[in-house]
Amino acid sequence: MMKKSILLTLSIALTLISGFAVSEERGIGGVESLRGNVELEVTRAADPLKKVPRDQVDIESSYVFQPPLIPHHIRSYEISLNANKCLSCHGWTKAKQMGATKISVTHFTNRNDEVLADVSPRRYFCLQCHVTQADAKPLVGNSFERVKSLQ
Repeated sequence: MMKKSILLTLSIALTLISGFAVSEERGIGGVESLRGNVELEVTRAADPLKKVPRDQVDIESSYVFQPPLIPHHIRSYEISLNANKCLSCHGWTKAKQMGATKISVTHFTNRNDEVLADVSPRRYFCLQCHVTQADAKPLVGNSFERVKSLQ
């Protein structure tokens, strides 16, 4: 009985090892890592920055409650505990003057649906939900279709 369990363990180990050897060539499951085929200890050169189209207007939503996309570059915008560059244009007191979209009233409620006088801490870090448009190709193929009510 002991010999059988040792043989079974060895055969499983060999199968796993041979699987890892194959996966190193093509990536695990045939999908290459975003790092490419670079050893973990090696720091590879950064990918070039993607181009952000200049000031687009009304980027259409693809699904209900999708956070609006950012139609301009945000490179070197500070969003930290001490500052939020987005609010200098999109805050309620500045939006009209700056010709920018006001942040949603949903950003002023906390977890208990209480309305606050200022932006809720859970909505303060804009880039957790909002992303800029870029000329980036999809990382993986997909067959996503917009919700019919938005077509």
